[in-house]
Amino acid sequence: MPRKSRFNGSFYPSQKKEILQFIEAALRDAKVDAGPGSPFSYVTPHAGYAYSGKTAAYTYKALSKNPRMSKIGTIVVVGPNHTGMGKAIAVSPDDWETPLGVSLNDKELSGRIAESSDHISMDALAHANEHSIEVQLPFLQHLFPKKRLVFICMGDQSVGASELLSNAIIKASESLKRDIMIIASSDFNHYESAEIAERKDSQLLDAAKALDYKNFNRLVDELGDSACGFGPISVAMLFAMRMGGRRGVVLKYTNSGESTGDYSSVVAYASIAFI
Repeated sequence: MPRKSRFNGSFYPSQKKEILQFIEAALRDAKVDAGPGSPFSYVTPHAGYAYSGKTAAYTYKALSKNPRMSKIGTIVVVGPNHTGMGKAIAVSPDDWETPLGVSLNDKELSGRIAESSDHISMDALAHANEHSIEVQLPFLQHLFPKKRLVFICMGDQSVGASELLSNAIIKASESLKRDIMIIASSDFNHYESAEIAERKDSQLLDAAKALDYKNFNRLVDELGDSACGFGPISVAMLFAMRMGGRRGVVLKYTNSGESTGDYSSVVAYASIAFI
């Protein structure tokens, strides 16, 4: 049985028609004309669609215009573990279902990644009540219904864990001759004013533009920036670098205040492509 959707009706609409209406409108509004070259990986937010869905659409519109996607067989989605449940680095063993249908798991690639290290596990528990990956699926199902997916949840987001996971993904995909794309799911600074969030996040984004994952992680700690998926972002940067990537491009940066009108305490969001 596939993992059933947990967050339709809360983080995103409950019904297929409403989901598609939101996604199609958000994609139309996203100002990404041709996409920035042929990126190897992306960052996209994972809050409720009412707050971050329009920012996420920038990632997915760019992805839909990426010429590499014609050769990509599997999309690897990496998100943080907000619940604390399950293993340190957890690869889902399941297919995943939303109101738009079932996303098929590339189980051969998933298994190869999970068996590469004692620190990486095949584990459904970490994914059971985690939203950071599920909210990406409607966009992916709408745009790429035939692509298989790998779902990875990071409880351990240390630099070492990010390096380990990136290497495992690359080694497994090369051994199976898979052309893959990586999507990192993350929001940026939480629950401070929009001004403070932008001041902190701008330094993280500068590090991301330079593909400097070590400085990116250092700044998360030094600034007290509460970007929740810094590990997945590091994995996306590391993967892009190994594939020949040289820079990051910020496609969109915004915050929840643009939806609520309250800029005194916001969650910030960024759409990023690594080229």
